[in-house]
Amino acid sequence: MDEDWELVKSFLPKNWRWLAKREKALKGLRKDKDPETLLRALLVHLGCGHSLRETSVRLREAGIADLSDVALLKRLRKSKNWLRALCVSLLRESGKPEKKFKDKEYRLFDSSIIKEQGKTGSLWRLHYSLRIPSLRCDFFRVTPAKGAGNGDSFLGFPVEKGDYVIADRGYCQANGIHYISSKGAYVCVRLNQASINLNGLDGKPFPLLDKLEKKLKRAGVVGEWDVLVPGREGNVAGRICAIRKSAMAIDAAQQRLQRRASKNCTKLKPETPVFAKYIVLLTTFPKSEYPPGDVLDGYRYRWQIELIFKRFKQLAELGHLPKTDPVSAEAWLYGKLLVAILTQKMVDHASFFSPWGYDVEKIEVSESLA
Repeated sequence: MDEDWELVKSFLPKNWRWLAKREKALKGLRKDKDPETLLRALLVHLGCGHSLRETSVRLREAGIADLSDVALLKRLRKSKNWLRALCVSLLRESGKPEKKFKDKEYRLFDSSIIKEQGKTGSLWRLHYSLRIPSLRCDFFRVTPAKGAGNGDSFLGFPVEKGDYVIADRGYCQANGIHYISSKGAYVCVRLNQASINLNGLDGKPFPLLDKLEKKLKRAGVVGEWDVLVPGREGNVAGRICAIRKSAMAIDAAQQRLQRRASKNCTKLKPETPVFAKYIVLLTTFPKSEYPPGDVLDGYRYRWQIELIFKRFKQLAELGHLPKTDPVSAEAWLYGKLLVAILTQKMVDHASFFSPWGYDVEKIEVSESLA
């Protein structure tokens, strides 16, 4: 256990102890005022998915810390800003696309299913908004996993004028796009052609598939078309920005569709494998500031962060979300994200950097002065 902990520390940011002091994670603690002990205790709770009570027992038996479940919850609350700062530092070290977002912050809307512990644990859906690149959580709410109004929708998020919102295809709904436009905000969403109707500027249905096949005949070609999103109170002007995938990516996407259809005992529509050849975005970002290449680049950079979120979603199912306490819930969210980023960093190192899976020079081993 001690050896594994030294390896984990080697993947943390170099200034992780200083960040604990800057964010006042240790302020007011009466005992165990050591950032290492605090972080180790939090990771047992967040990374392993144990309840607070089970975590306190494991910490005591392992000789790491003697804390009650109430004390551990208080320390989680105090560590909210520290956990967020660790996430931001790790993303900066990994070279994530901060340079592309210097002029603006973008809001990434997403959701994740969370299962309470135990055989009879309920399913909940966590809706959250993270700002890129600061990774500041500016909104979250918890709803039942099923039921009217509890699915992926822009309508459940507060939006302000001038916001730039990015989301995946689950949010591609006409009412949500009209909602964001009515607030004076902008949106970029992966197109789900089955859930939204698009018109051309002449008011007729837009022949998207024909446009894609005629213009995007080889990889690397970018297409752009002006469209209208019809709604009850009129139309919202937007753009389709699309690019053809590589032959390898097309083959992989079509195979995934076939496997999913086979698993669900369904039959694919004829146009579905054709749409799988392209990345298609629907955006209302200002045309003068965002040419189609920039829109696609921005979504590509966002997708690099989304890969981390996907791992975060898998981990999010393990733990128990303290739903009644907003501060604890935010701290839990940042902690889960930290576990996901650390996991991704370990996997990358083990795969690409060394056969033993860590950097020798980063492991701190205390030596006697004698």
